[in-house]
Amino acid sequence: MQTIDFELEGTYVELNMLLKLTGLCDSGGAGKAIVATGAVKVDAVTELRKTCKIHAGQTVTIDDVEIHVLADPEA
Repeated sequence: MQTIDFELEGTYVELNMLLKLTGLCDSGGAGKAIVATGAVKVDAVTELRKTCKIHAGQTVTIDDVEIHVLADPEA
């Protein structure tokens, strides 16, 4: 399984934008489409809310990729 560490800029990032920012899709719209299929899990629970707020400490999983969301280093 591939692991990506993502550092937040601020307090949260929307799920569809997280997929874009980590390079797992080309746009926020494509991220929304992926979420709508039920392929994305947040903390091991399937997430269907496309713009769900993802905070530091959460883990997002899609296929064989796990994204660890880290706190903003400047906060």
